Amino acid sequence: MKSPINLQKGDDGIVTLTFDAPEQSVNTLSDAMRESLAAVTEELESTKDEITGVIVTSAKYSFFAGGDLNRLHRMQPADVSALFEATERGKLALRRLEKLGKPVVAALNGTALGGGFEIALACRYRIAVKRPKVQFGFPEAGLGLMPGAGGVARLTRFLGLAASQPYLQDSKLLSPAEAFKIGLIDELVDTPEQMITRARSWIQSNPDPTQPWDRPGFVPPGGWPNEGGAKRWLAEGAAARVRAKTRGCYPAPEAILCASVEGLQVDFETSCRIETRHFVKVVTGGVAKNIVGTFWFQSNEVKSGAQRPADVPKSKINSICVLGSGMMGRGIAYAAASRGVQAVVKDVSLAVAEKAVADANAILTKRIEKGEIDAARRADILDRIKPTDRYEDLASVDLVIEAVPENRDLKDRVTREAEPYLPNHAFLASNTSTLPISGLAQASRHPDRFIGLHFFSPVHRMQLVEVIKGRDTSPQTLARALDFVMQIGKTPILVNDNRGFFTSRVFATYTREGVAMVGEGQEPASIEAAAFFGGFPVGPLAVLDEISLSLSYNNRQETLKAFAAEGKPLLAHPADAVMERMLHEFDRKGRAAGGGFYDYPAGHAKHFWPELRSAFARAETQMPQQEVQDRLLFSMALEAVRIFEEGVLIAVRDGNIGSVLGIGFPRWTGGVFQFLNWYGLAKAVRRAEWLAERHGARFAPPELLRDMARRGELF
Repeated sequence: MKSPINLQKGDDGIVTLTFDAPEQSVNTLSDAMRESLAAVTEELESTKDEITGVIVTSAKYSFFAGGDLNRLHRMQPADVSALFEATERGKLALRRLEKLGKPVVAALNGTALGGGFEIALACRYRIAVKRPKVQFGFPEAGLGLMPGAGGVARLTRFLGLAASQPYLQDSKLLSPAEAFKIGLIDELVDTPEQMITRARSWIQSNPDPTQPWDRPGFVPPGGWPNEGGAKRWLAEGAAARVRAKTRGCYPAPEAILCASVEGLQVDFETSCRIETRHFVKVVTGGVAKNIVGTFWFQSNEVKSGAQRPADVPKSKINSICVLGSGMMGRGIAYAAASRGVQAVVKDVSLAVAEKAVADANAILTKRIEKGEIDAARRADILDRIKPTDRYEDLASVDLVIEAVPENRDLKDRVTREAEPYLPNHAFLASNTSTLPISGLAQASRHPDRFIGLHFFSPVHRMQLVEVIKGRDTSPQTLARALDFVMQIGKTPILVNDNRGFFTSRVFATYTREGVAMVGEGQEPASIEAAAFFGGFPVGPLAVLDEISLSLSYNNRQETLKAFAAEGKPLLAHPADAVMERMLHEFDRKGRAAGGGFYDYPAGHAKHFWPELRSAFARAETQMPQQEVQDRLLFSMALEAVRIFEEGVLIAVRDGNIGSVLGIGFPRWTGGVFQFLNWYGLAKAVRRAEWLAERHGARFAPPELLRDMARRGELF
């Protein structure tokens, strides 16, 4: 088998090591790559008297993509010793290269991430090509991992303890210019040819080949942890800030901080070994597996088009029309325009429709202030948004997205009004969060060209779109809708039609469970705190205030009526009585109406409505925090299983991705189904039964969960 590293020695004594993993589009730290690197460095050591220097580069368009996530994801706690030894061997190869006694240059022809950037940092000098979209850095923490090939040990010595943390803990990536500015890249060039020429020139000038930390008297920027700025940074609460960020749910940032501080108190080799111990613990832990499984492997399945009908050619949307310029309609128009799609925004008057342009301008102005775009880019995006009050302006659009309020009659009316003006190839979508698509499609002359596209607010920040396939939706319409979602940079999940679909049904269980606990007398602050420390972005009471209690209550009533009409009455929920008191007895409708569970004094932080405790709280009914957390987590996960059991949700991956990206299920879990896998299905059944006995039949484990637990299966 061809070696993934090619070695060539020139007449000038300069050896070029070229990474070129066979049958792969990118280089990764696979077993074969690590073995080849060890063999190559051993060969360099044995012939170093014949060598002038070394250039490390890549035959791929990128330099190096990082670690082999397939390999790391397979690692279990039983593999700790083997992983430790393999990691140490890989580090030894880089250390031998680093201490070769000859100038070593990293010629970075493209992106270098994770293990690839660790290789670059082990080189004495780094030259990068200024290519578009090239990035350098450590994305590991975003996947629940941490650098393990010397990245922590070297970066803390390059930048200092405090300055290195955003690039290690927060996965902050760098452009070539940014990396050059802070000293991680030594030189920038315009072409790969210039890069190799400059690398040879630098080697031939025979500079000191010794890394800074291997020189006597070396002190990292900011000093060692027991002195200077580093000591002050630690004393000012560095550890507390990390815990506040992770809430104890994410081991990687805390492990990175420990490896950073501990590693700067010992020699370099020992620092690397400390890093390895933390790395191995993080990699074999459950949180890393949850995050990598969902947000790497399952996410890549979605990006590769796993949900698309395979026999339908890919399509591109050039123009859309959004019916309604409310908050959602304005957001959809901006999302499309920012990705090169023309967006007509139709409303009852031109003045109302023009709010879409004003909204987009406000978002773009903030992006200019942050340095993300320039004025020309803002003008380009704004030019693509066309407000109108005339249906005639729909004559050339490819897709119409109805985004009017959740009222069946209103949605039906605008569909009927718009459809006669559309070209034959166009299709329609409804941005509804709860109303069945098959029913809405009845207002269309072409129900096969009708689909649901449920965006999430705020649209310009939220990555998810729930694609709802109606009873009559054609494969061509489904494929075009999925293509459009991907085209505008969003992540689609696919569900079959049903009231509430997936996300709205699951999310409602979260808010209702929080409200139910208020009614039971639980301290409101303890409910919100349990959600916070469980990893939810916002507590159920706070998020319900933002949505509005009245809207949530009305949706619940409509759902109860619809199910009763179909002869399928829903279980009573203890939250209903609390909502009725909040709305009808106390007139607390939510933030937009002046206040709900919280008060919102002008110019001050929100705080709980003072009467809330006296109306509901009872000292004798307080539950442990874990029980509160489990009620929130299990209420959502069990509802997801029911939806999957009903065939509304088509794929487990969509449930995992959708629950985190769309409705705030804690990312550390990997999503609703992966949470149950991590918990253990048999153990989850027992916990659900305990919750059902204590808190009601809504926690009864679905038969699908029981069956899978009996068979020892996983979602």
